[in-house]
Amino acid sequence: MGSLKEEFEAMDGVQFPGKTYVEALLKPVFYDQKEHLLEAMFLIHKAHTTMLAEQHIISRQEADLILKGVKEVEQVKTAELDYSTEFEDLFFLVESQIGKIIGEELAGKMHIAKSRNDMGEAMYRIVIRDYITSALQEAENLRKALLYQAELHIDSIMPAHTHTQPAQPTTFAHYLLAVTDNLDRDITRLKNAFQTVNKSPMGAAAITTSGFPINRERVAELLKFDGLVENSYDAIGTADYLIEAAQALISLMTNMGRWIQEFLRMASKEVGLLKVSDAYVQISSIMPQKRNPVSIEHSRALASSAAGEGMTVVHMIHNTPYGDINDTEDDLQPHLYEGYRKGLRVLRLMRAVVLTMEFNRNRAFQQARENMITITELADVLARDYGLSFRRAHHFASIIAKKADAAKLELYEIPVEKVNEWLDGIQLKNEDWREIVDPICFVARRNVTGGPNQELVKEMVQKRKRDVNQD
Repeated sequence: MGSLKEEFEAMDGVQFPGKTYVEALLKPVFYDQKEHLLEAMFLIHKAHTTMLAEQHIISRQEADLILKGVKEVEQVKTAELDYSTEFEDLFFLVESQIGKIIGEELAGKMHIAKSRNDMGEAMYRIVIRDYITSALQEAENLRKALLYQAELHIDSIMPAHTHTQPAQPTTFAHYLLAVTDNLDRDITRLKNAFQTVNKSPMGAAAITTSGFPINRERVAELLKFDGLVENSYDAIGTADYLIEAAQALISLMTNMGRWIQEFLRMASKEVGLLKVSDAYVQISSIMPQKRNPVSIEHSRALASSAAGEGMTVVHMIHNTPYGDINDTEDDLQPHLYEGYRKGLRVLRLMRAVVLTMEFNRNRAFQQARENMITITELADVLARDYGLSFRRAHHFASIIAKKADAAKLELYEIPVEKVNEWLDGIQLKNEDWREIVDPICFVARRNVTGGPNQELVKEMVQKRKRDVNQD
């Protein structure tokens, strides 16, 4: 009986690739490449071959034959491309398929001044730029939906929260504009990531370019890149385009996750401010009264998962050597693609939810009258109209709040005579007290730039709608 090593080698093989390497690595990588990179690979073959002919490195006739072979293989159904131990990866399989059509010698010329290194980096960038483009489109759609709802709710008074507690009156439009502006910054981050990603590494070859008189700029133009990653070492070694694409995704999903969580709170029966469309709720299998806002729940979970995929990308790059290295390639890329796919689902789901949801104005207004959340206006009035220092005015407002809480009364339930008794010497006018406890008046007086005053919010909505149209 042989040793454990001999028994294993008899089963796994002693020549590359061993059976374990095939099953644990080469096969999964092959099918990941087939799913994501095949189209980009053909684009690069065509662009590079065109450039080789234009530079007279190969003849026009040779280029035409190569392009013909590429086109024929491109038309093969993806399902028919299966992993074989004969080829290390999809790159060599495709070259072999083209060689069967036009001959191995001519197929080999297709790779003059081209390496798996620069080609791989270019394929990754092409795929990622497409995901970012899709994310930008869906984020713009969501932004339009948020602005649509904001315009409907300029006068919808609601409580704003700090530290998860009712704080001051605002409007639903004011809140939605805050969410929109946050989203707008993430759209800018996606655009910046696109600019970093959409640069061509082609022509860097392995890492030091080539001795052939290639035209890197022409290949970049044919592949619709916005210029080059100029330094060839940088073109192969950098991973910042992956980091920036991941960070933009992480920021977008993290920021969305925060207001998605608040939407869930607002959609609860206890809070009762948001009603999700019947199209996006599920009924309980045993409790027929339930309207479960599962679309928002799934969005929250997917947003967390998408952000997690982005964090995986960043961690896989951390402390890797600056150069061609597997850590930034085949094992990493699917995490970024999957992250963006999940992120796109979140954007689409929440756009549908936002566009079709209903907001309970009456209930929101009543909540804005409760929990003494207009009390800061008392301090403002005392300081502005009654000559008190703000610190003393704030002290009196605190006294009123404590007295009202002890009496278990809302501010609007307390007559001005009782308030004046608690104020100990200060005589508030009845009209002033009525306005202090009125959330509508509170909001109207917040007319400083960016505040919830209806006219200001209306202007902000219109400005952002103009910005959307320009984009």
